[in-house]
Amino acid sequence: MKKMILTFFIFLFFPIYIFAYSKYIVPGGQSVGININSDGLIVSGYYKVNNNYINKNIKIGDRIVKINNINVNSINDLVTILDKEINNDINVKLIRNHKYIDEKLILKEENNKYKTGLYIKDNIVGIGTLTYIDPVSKIYGSLGHEIVLSDTNSRVEVKNGNIFDSIVTSIVKSRNGYVGTKKADIFFNSKIGTIEKNTSNGIYGFYTKKIIQDNLIEVADFDEIKKGSAYILTVTDNKNINKYEINIVEKYYNRRNTPKSFGFELTDKKLINKTGGIVQGMSGSPIIQNGKIIGAVTNVVVDNVSLGYGISIITMLKEGDKLRN
Repeated sequence: MKKMILTFFIFLFFPIYIFAYSKYIVPGGQSVGININSDGLIVSGYYKVNNNYINKNIKIGDRIVKINNINVNSINDLVTILDKEINNDINVKLIRNHKYIDEKLILKEENNKYKTGLYIKDNIVGIGTLTYIDPVSKIYGSLGHEIVLSDTNSRVEVKNGNIFDSIVTSIVKSRNGYVGTKKADIFFNSKIGTIEKNTSNGIYGFYTKKIIQDNLIEVADFDEIKKGSAYILTVTDNKNINKYEINIVEKYYNRRNTPKSFGFELTDKKLINKTGGIVQGMSGSPIIQNGKIIGAVTNVVVDNVSLGYGISIITMLKEGDKLRN
């Protein structure tokens, strides 16, 4: 009897995901603008106040979520609260390494202004490439890897966010030892989707524009990925999605569920002449092989920028499909 009860409770509390993603999806390739409002205010650095660093008890990467027990969601919230609390003890509640911590915040006057000595961020803006849209659930996936704040090397926790239409205006070329980037204009008046989560396997949300389904493509299982020719879909100018040839050089079974599940090299001379190699902003570009979508571009090898890594489309679809549950 005890054994039966134990089995029941393990079944009851163990998370179960029933994946129902579509076998045919809409491939992406378009450049998207990304705007994420973080869950709490991110401490990204320090500056001197009266030639001294203050508040070193608060660490880079901490997220401030409350000041004197009042929730803070933006820098404006922070300024408004501190203006009222200058003459009082200031208590802050932080999240550090997924744990809540209580600390004191010190204010010092300099040039007739009270300052914290902390650099704070409340949102992240950037560009990437849309990977896919599920035409049934309207869930999309992009990037294929997490968004990390460069100042803190920590994942950005999403309070809310959106993706927007974007056009590529120029390319700063990559070269061995240096990764270039796409330069783009983001149209913040043209929202195309929400951002619900930022995970190690990409960002995911719901596509809010009308979905055109005349170019559906079949999904390939990881086992179907083969060494040899394939191509990526990406934008290198304006909003034009082009095909560029690559060569799959390796597949890593022990990393099949990670953003580095297979390796590839750029072979398209037109793309290499345009970009020098893989550039920032190319993450999420769909990879097509034998008429099926197999994954997306995720990383570049810095010492040889014609080499990169991809994530299996199955891994992305499973991650995105968790939004249904």
